[in-house]
Amino acid sequence: MPGRLQDEGSYASEPTVDVQKEYGDWRDKLIKDGYVVLKGVVPAERAQHYLDSIFSWLETFPYGFKKDDPSTWGPEHLPAHVKSGMYHGYSVSHEKFFWDARLEPAIIDAFAKIWGTDELLVSFDGVNLTLPSANRPAVGAWPHVDQSPLRKGLQCVQGLLNLAPNGPDDGGLIVMKGSSALNEEYFATHENSQETWGPADWFGFSEKDVEWFKSKGCEIIKVCADPGDLILWDSREVHYNQLPKSDAVRSVLYMCYTPASYAAPEDLKKKAELFESRMGTTHWPHANIFPNNAVQTRLGKPETYSRDQPIESPMMSHRMLQLAGVKPY
Repeated sequence: MPGRLQDEGSYASEPTVDVQKEYGDWRDKLIKDGYVVLKGVVPAERAQHYLDSIFSWLETFPYGFKKDDPSTWGPEHLPAHVKSGMYHGYSVSHEKFFWDARLEPAIIDAFAKIWGTDELLVSFDGVNLTLPSANRPAVGAWPHVDQSPLRKGLQCVQGLLNLAPNGPDDGGLIVMKGSSALNEEYFATHENSQETWGPADWFGFSEKDVEWFKSKGCEIIKVCADPGDLILWDSREVHYNQLPKSDAVRSVLYMCYTPASYAAPEDLKKKAELFESRMGTTHWPHANIFPNNAVQTRLGKPETYSRDQPIESPMMSHRMLQLAGVKPY
């Protein structure tokens, strides 16, 4: 395999999705184009509830953020985050509102349809709330994929629940349409001496690499969505986030589900331990199980405020603990 690959995880699982099959529904678009938008998976009023919950969560910090005062929407009033709006720290992954969203039946049903099973694990992923602000730092495109070429076939489908109207000029997800189908060809034919795999299952592309995908017919698409829509994309799809050109708020909850059968026993053990510690992970539910919520710096200085428990803890249901990898199926 060209390039320097660091084998940092288990690659034993075999994909259960037959990408040669025609399903006669939205799964065909997911397989062909590498992404799909499922409309109205969550009612608009529920999406608004989750958006309001994120604003309320930000108001619990000692930095003076107020939802109703846009003068407080700058970085100096916000907790530590990356890329102008992605929050992974402070146990946000285990807030009640986030677990309520993960347990939305229609979201679980969508992933169960992909994998052919409802015996799933869910990621302990993060929140995105990108606010219009004159003080927002510039962030360039970072086209990447989130699945190692050491894993063959469709092994992970990422997802986000969209919470605010999201149009062409708003911040949001950019995909290279159809690039997932070219993933194995790319890594079989390219030397990538400037990159290594670390952490496992993430790889960033240069502008020259992006041009290769374009030459193969891949179109750059800004994915638009309404509140309550679920956006799904193949982890082999080249993608990145776009900062807003408008003054609209962008807000999503990242969530990903994969079959529990994909997880090795040692990864299930790690996942349960991170759950008990109320720590976040990567978007992979069954692999790459390591903490992803360490808050180190804020405004370029060491962060002094810490939080290792959610402000509002979720109710512990049997289904929730199964999705968390704590209880077996």
